[in-house]
This record gives sequence, structure tokens and C-alpha cells, in this order.
Amino acid sequence: MPITGRARLAGVVGWPVAHSLSPAMHNAAFQALGLDWVYAPFAVPPERLADAVRGLAALGFVGANFTIPHKQTVMDLVDEVSPAARAIGAANTLVFGDRTTADNTDWSGFLRSLRDVGCDPAGQRCLVLGAGGAARAVVYALASVGADVVVLNRSAERSAALLADLGQLFPAARLRSLPLAALADEAAAHPYLVVNTTSLGMVPRVETSPWPSDVPIPADTTVYDLVYNPLATRFLREAKASGARAVDGLGMLVHQGAIAFETWTGVAAPTDVMYKACLAYL
Repeated sequence: MPITGRARLAGVVGWPVAHSLSPAMHNAAFQALGLDWVYAPFAVPPERLADAVRGLAALGFVGANFTIPHKQTVMDLVDEVSPAARAIGAANTLVFGDRTTADNTDWSGFLRSLRDVGCDPAGQRCLVLGAGGAARAVVYALASVGADVVVLNRSAERSAALLADLGQLFPAARLRSLPLAALADEAAAHPYLVVNTTSLGMVPRVETSPWPSDVPIPADTTVYDLVYNPLATRFLREAKASGARAVDGLGMLVHQGAIAFETWTGVAAPTDVMYKACLAYL
């Protein structure tokens, strides 16, 4: 459909941003619903981020997504930050208006994607591989539904910081940190869910995996890899071969975008359309 002078504006800001699937995903959703909206990518270097945020607000943008490397810095450039974004330490969605607000939809998008595949982590034992920004969103999500979470990471300091921050918000949750060397024992105890939050396996390092080759992957578990390029990572291929249920990261990408879409438009997002648009782009 043609762009009119009344079109509502949204976009994604990153550095770089050409790889983002968000423009294809959101514009397909706008078109499917007949909405007069446009979503565009904006490559903004870190030193120009403050100018970009002011510029988007001045141009009348309704909202915007922010991706690497801006998810942390952008929180210092807005009027309000949601409790989730503050706890996770990153914001990926801004809403412009009388006041500019920042939120994080990664954690809730992750939970929605779990529901899509019939996975309910409430009260279940879950292993999270990695302790970076993506791990913080995943642990926040799992703790919010009362999961028993074990974080396995090479850096004990980073893991300890993650659990200290989130443990204050979820004092009743069971959150633990263990060195990566403990993975074999944790796997042998048959976790309900294993989540890779690292970039291992992502293009171009497609032959890497966060899971040691000498540790069997439990057959009675769900293995979730946040990586979505490629969709079938080495980790997921090996999980499927072991009999585990393998879930790629595209669902989380779609659902975090869908939540932003619904926040801006007030309309239910056509997630099937968004998913197909992402698959076509990949």
C-alpha cells in the first residue's frame, strides 16, 4: 500500500543495522493489517545516539527499537525506564510522546515464544548458558514465572553480578550460578529447559557450539538457542539428534517485535505474518 502524508513512523536504531530483520517483519505486519505505518532502519554511531533520539522525537516518531550497541546507553537518554528494562540493564523499545519511555520486550517475547511450543518453565529446573545481556533477559523471564534457574558461564564475576541484581527482584526464586565445568553434572540431572544465550553457532561461526561435545544432551529436555541465523545451529542439530526438542531463536525475535508493535499501534500483532517475513528474509 502507498505511503501517505499521514503515515505513522517507527524504526530500528543500531550500529550496524543493515542485518536487522525488524523492517521486513514490521512492514509486513503493517501491510497485512492495512495500517498506514512505516518502519525504517537507521544506522547511528554511538557518538550520535543522543542526537538520533532527539531527532526521532522531533520528527514525530511513535516508537523505535534499539539494538546493539545502543541498548544500554539509550536508557540514559529518556524520561522513564520500565522496571524490567532497569533490572535487565538494557532497553530495546522506545515510545515517544509527551515523555519518552524505554522498555525491554526481550524477556516477555521469550516467554511468549515458549508458550508457542508448549513449554511452561514455571517451577521447572532450567539451565542458562552465558551471562551477558541476552542471559539477563532470559533469567529475568524465567525467574518471573518461578523457575529454578542455574546459570553456567566461564566468567564467575559476570554470573555473580547477574544473580545479585535479579535476586533482589525475585527473592523467592531459586537462582544459582555455577562454572561451566559443572555442565556435565547439571545435564545428567535432566533439566526441563536448556537455553543458549551466547553467540556461539551464529553466522559466521556456524560450527561452534556452547555445548561440549563430550557431554550428552538429555533426550527429555527442550533445548532453546537464541541464535536464529542460522536457524539450525550446530547445537540444535545435535540436540535434535539426541532426541531433545530443539527450538530456534526466531520465535523470540518475532514476539519481542510483536509486543513493541502492539504497544505502538494498540492492535494485536499478526505474528504469523511477521514470522513468514523473517523466514523469507533469512
